[in-house]
Amino acid sequence: MELRVLHYFLAVAREQNISAAAQSLHLTQPTLSRQLKELEEELGKQLMVRGNRKITLTEEGMLLRRRAEEILELVDRTEKEVMQVDNTISGDIYIGTGETDGVRQIARLANQLQRDYPGIRFHIVSGDAVDVCERLDKGLLDFGILLGDIDKMKYHYLILPMRDTWGVLMRRDSPLAQQKAISPQDLWDKPLILSRQVDNKSGLYRWLRKEPTELHTVATYNLIYNASLMVDEGMGYAFTLDKLVNTTGSNLCFRPLEPRLELGMYLVWKKSQRFSKPAELLLERLQGYLALFHGERGQPNTLREERTDGSPHP
Repeated sequence: MELRVLHYFLAVAREQNISAAAQSLHLTQPTLSRQLKELEEELGKQLMVRGNRKITLTEEGMLLRRRAEEILELVDRTEKEVMQVDNTISGDIYIGTGETDGVRQIARLANQLQRDYPGIRFHIVSGDAVDVCERLDKGLLDFGILLGDIDKMKYHYLILPMRDTWGVLMRRDSPLAQQKAISPQDLWDKPLILSRQVDNKSGLYRWLRKEPTELHTVATYNLIYNASLMVDEGMGYAFTLDKLVNTTGSNLCFRPLEPRLELGMYLVWKKSQRFSKPAELLLERLQGYLALFHGERGQPNTLREERTDGSPHP
């Protein structure tokens, strides 16, 4: 399977039309059709259904599209890293993260790093923990920022000092909006909108002191903006982290949980990760920030990189 043919396949998947794809690739239509047919013969699978005006991918075709995008992205990253001049520090850093205000500190360090090395570019890929870990495992990310529990046997990690606070996003005309904080009992009979990550997490359910089947969950989300629209339309109460939705001047308000419920934050990377110079430099800057953070508070510097056995790196 040639990379060139994968480019051709993705062009057809994008355009959903052989003629349009051939034009964008500067190929003749018969040439492109032949390449696609040979790809299907090589794989022994039908990848697309050819209609009169539109091409539709089969299930196997949709799988190949996802994998082809990942392969070509990884090839592009590898080429850029290999072609870098040895005595310059430039290139791309890829970070995957969920929605959290803790990214602000990473952005601050990124800004400082770019001032010193203008050739460094940052790419932030948003997604929940499942999305981030999947891309991290495939080598499509340098780092992931994860909240809550992590697989410490699978990744190297830094414990970050930022913590996120859980709370409830609601309409200002809700009866609960009159309270300063929200207790578990307040929500037992309310329509709830939960992050899709919560489905496999027990911390929030422990706080609620209820089993999932005992609660009235009306919707799930993976992007809080979309959840905020559901709240604004009166669908229910959304569990979310503080500082993600700007409620100033809106119909919405945020109330923290009582008892307080927080999430720790980790920067993680693959055990076998080979860093580019820019990624290595970012990690060094972050380690320096953590050392300073604890030094200013007179605390032991426990926020160091740890191996999978829990022992710090030398």
